[in-house]
Amino acid sequence: MTETQAVGTAAGEPRRALRPPKRCRATARRAATASLSGPAAPDAATPQLSPAPTPTPTPTSALARFRWARIVPSPARTPFTLGYAVVLVVTGLFSRLADPDRVHDVLTHSSTDVVNLSDRPVLVLFASAVWVAGGVLTPYILAFLLVVGALERRLGGWRTAGVFLLGHVLATLMTELPVAASVAAGQLPDSSLRRLDYGISYGLLACTGALAGLLWPRLRWTLLGGITLVLVLDLVEFTDPLTDWGHLLALTTGVLCWPYVRRAVQRRELQRREPGPSGRAPRSA
Repeated sequence: MTETQAVGTAAGEPRRALRPPKRCRATARRAATASLSGPAAPDAATPQLSPAPTPTPTPTSALARFRWARIVPSPARTPFTLGYAVVLVVTGLFSRLADPDRVHDVLTHSSTDVVNLSDRPVLVLFASAVWVAGGVLTPYILAFLLVVGALERRLGGWRTAGVFLLGHVLATLMTELPVAASVAAGQLPDSSLRRLDYGISYGLLACTGALAGLLWPRLRWTLLGGITLVLVLDLVEFTDPLTDWGHLLALTTGVLCWPYVRRAVQRRELQRREPGPSGRAPRSA
């Protein structure tokens, strides 16, 4: 103890606090200066961790970049549409490249006229739906890919096939049965029992009517109004009244399927959103 400290203690004065060492004071000044001027430069002796590398974004594929690529049929998303289109292309090539007499004979046996329906109804109903009027170059195949493919992506393959088959069968029976009754009553000649009636137009229009129920209201009624106007004009021309009436009936069949189609689509959406066994929601198709 120094002499000054001893005198102060003896006189009853409080003892002064001991001053920190010079090294501590220097460290405190450096900390205060660093807090005002910003972070201090790292010490060369201190090991520094290298920053994590920034992940390089993977380039998006061309198909995922364009939203229009979703409408292209694929075996995973639209197996019914793609498989049916392959069958239509094969039969279209046959009708274009094969012998005309042979083609006419095959189409005659596949026609859904009254004679064929009375002899082999199930076979004829299926056989008539694998041909497309106009051959492989007809726009019916493109319309089939767009309409039926869009409905299958929302509804599923089996239900879409059911709508297609329902429109094809109902429109065929509702146009041919009155012909048979008229011939039996003597109002039409017997030649009306034999005629060429084949193609996918009934099933395609039924799928179009069903698909319209899933569209926005403005687009829905625009589509239905335009198609109905075309079909009515064809009916007024009276060139093929039975087929024209069948087209209107098939479109109406698709419209009547709206409640079923909407419920089925809602169930599919709920199933996609529900988490799977791993706790993660399944990826939508």
